[in-house]
Amino acid sequence: MLNFTFGIALLLCLISLPAHAAAPSWRALTPAQREALSPLVQQWDTLPDKQRDRLLETAKRYPQMTPEQQQRYHERLPIWSKLPPEKREAARKNYRALKKMPPEKREQIKRRVKKDKEKKAHQSASAVPATSPSNQPQ
Repeated sequence: MLNFTFGIALLLCLISLPAHAAAPSWRALTPAQREALSPLVQQWDTLPDKQRDRLLETAKRYPQMTPEQQQRYHERLPIWSKLPPEKREAARKNYRALKKMPPEKREQIKRRVKKDKEKKAHQSASAVPATSPSNQPQ
């Protein structure tokens, strides 16, 4: 009987909790939120609620960012939002691991990643075949 009473009490508590409100539509966002999330205007209403909630959390920091940080945020936002959930979670995991490292080790990894990106960019730029005069349109 005690378990039944406890179960009913628990059920009543759960029922009285407010339901998780769906993330707001684009039109319901504040002007500041719209400015921060502007690269996502076309896809915002199709994103899952959980993703929109997380993006709203990151948008709170937007006003305090430098113009360079805001630009980088806007450049990366569409890329991030198109990543599958597993890749976003892997990126979060890597970020948390990087944050736990000593600053020297973190800088070493950042330099290596930057060097790898530059190397890939150089390789892809040099892999573009030159247009020969015979291939040019007349």
